[in-house]
Amino acid sequence: MGYQETFEEIFQEQIHRKGSGEFLAWLKTTDFFTAPASTKFHCACPEGLVRHSLNVYQVMMEKHFDPETDNPESFAICGLLHDVCKAQFYKVSTRNVKNEATGQWEKQPFYAVEDAFPYGHGEKSVYLIERFLRLKPAEAMAIRWHMGGFDDAVKGGSFAISLAFDQYPLAVKLHLSDLEATYLREQGTSAVKR
Repeated sequence: MGYQETFEEIFQEQIHRKGSGEFLAWLKTTDFFTAPASTKFHCACPEGLVRHSLNVYQVMMEKHFDPETDNPESFAICGLLHDVCKAQFYKVSTRNVKNEATGQWEKQPFYAVEDAFPYGHGEKSVYLIERFLRLKPAEAMAIRWHMGGFDDAVKGGSFAISLAFDQYPLAVKLHLSDLEATYLREQGTSAVKR
């Protein structure tokens, strides 16, 4: 089974909130299932975004899900959809790179950012999801702050992330899962292919 099929199966099994069907239908109209997860860092390859989303969900379920206190639907929403802001965000472009063996300049493909809706990272994902289905406060906080200290709002000295992590354990669980998926499970997954 491919990444998209796996994503859709988990989504349809776990997410039953009003508007979820419409959200999945909309997602299929975007490049979510073919886009990279980054320009050059992790899963910078075709299908990288859906692959990363599945990895984050899997880490959350394996390491942080407590059946006594956690909600499987919330974990699926957060893990699978935290980076929905990256749909329609990247484009393949080319640049000249010198071939060291021949000394010739050659056009090489690379991923570039083309952000048509520069609303921020986590908050953009929350906005896009809520166009279709209502998030619980813990889900919205988790998705908003999943970047942790890598978020531009934090670099300026915001205390909001600390309050979110203190009040919403789901936010901490999503952030830790995103870190593990990115830096431990997805190393060596960056290559632009045409």
